[in-house]
Amino acid sequence: MSAPAIDARTAHAAGVERLVGSYRAVPASAPVRLAKPTSNLFRSRRKVHARGLDTSGLTGVIEVDPLSRTADVDGMCTYEDLLAATLPFGLTPLVVPQLKTITLGGAVTGLGIESPSFRNGMPHESVREMDILTGAGRVVTASPADHADLFRAFPNSYGTLGYAVRLRIELERVEPFVALTHVRFHALADLVAAMDRIVATGRFGDARVDYLDGVVFSADEAYLCLGVQTAAPGPVSDYTRQQIYYRSIRHDDGTKADRLTAHDYLWRWDADWFWCSEAFGAQHPFVRRIWPRRYRRSRSYARLMRLERRFDVGDRLEKLHGRPPRERVIQDIEVPIARCVEFLEWFLARVPIEPIWLCPLRLRDDAGWPLYPIPPRETYVNVGFWSTVPVGNVEGETNRMIEREVSELDGHKSLYSEAFYSREEFDTLYGAAAYRAVKERYDPDSRLLDLYAKAVQRR
Repeated sequence: MSAPAIDARTAHAAGVERLVGSYRAVPASAPVRLAKPTSNLFRSRRKVHARGLDTSGLTGVIEVDPLSRTADVDGMCTYEDLLAATLPFGLTPLVVPQLKTITLGGAVTGLGIESPSFRNGMPHESVREMDILTGAGRVVTASPADHADLFRAFPNSYGTLGYAVRLRIELERVEPFVALTHVRFHALADLVAAMDRIVATGRFGDARVDYLDGVVFSADEAYLCLGVQTAAPGPVSDYTRQQIYYRSIRHDDGTKADRLTAHDYLWRWDADWFWCSEAFGAQHPFVRRIWPRRYRRSRSYARLMRLERRFDVGDRLEKLHGRPPRERVIQDIEVPIARCVEFLEWFLARVPIEPIWLCPLRLRDDAGWPLYPIPPRETYVNVGFWSTVPVGNVEGETNRMIEREVSELDGHKSLYSEAFYSREEFDTLYGAAAYRAVKERYDPDSRLLDLYAKAVQRR
């Protein structure tokens, strides 16, 4: 083992000791939470005055092993920092979620997805083992062989079963460039049929496909974005400057080619938070010229959004213009690919939000994950939509309508944003029996929040 790796492990051990120490300092009557500098959750919650657990020593990469293609990583390490450590070896995580501030622990306990998910599943499926601080205040190593019940229930538990302090994950080899083909479709059924074929074969025509996602602008304008790794040198695009990635894919018919470095491909959505930077004026040509590049990233937009929510800036502006307040509809859902067209047509007819992101996935682990029980080896499509709509007659009216439709189509919804399920609905959808058994074993005194209380009741 190299000296830097030894130093990193020493720092990690000290970080774990500080974390456990801060846990023991929390009064038994107070809630246990992490003190995190960033968050990619988009649900409001009741204000908490209790001090969070100290995670300051758990933000780094412990070791990258290019021979075994694995990495040992602190739970609060961001994918931005992890990628900076793995790319020099020509390696990346099997799935790199879209935003730089997402942490390894967050992507596993809260799920994640990206364009290789049709072949690599979700980030938690590349985890070989985890060290988890449980609600009982103990650090246990969970894997498919040890503490397997906790290992299986941890994905989609959102910190209510414990916190990952170390993860060992698989890596894969990557070429230095990604060649892109953007394919225009004039009918949603044609796009979904093409997506289904690519997932099944890994090819589009005669060409291999390594990365696959899509964007829907309307019922008659939608695109599949196909990426293939390549070592061939050549000019590349840069969407961290004046040009904007999602706008670059649009064209009238047929296909359009592009090239990015592997690094820039993996962060192609971060510079504009997909397309949501438009809400802050960051896509206006003049604003873009004067907006420093170092602040043109998801972390900056998230800070602006938190300020907007804190001072109700959006609703105040709507009131000045004589319009009603807005309801946030910031969601990712998954539906079986056979029901995808049905959902998209329903959504476009009822919810005034576009563009919409599409990302197919197949869970590759046959053992399954009880808190997000979609069947393995079957194709689902993640549909992401992030904006606001006029408020309805009841709180969360549009979100509730979407939840009902997703359930009707045998789909699931991610829990990083507002949810409005009844306890009975929630328990049916998110593996209540398995969750409670693991909760009782690893958090017997309920020091951590209940999942329903956190995800729906916003505690």
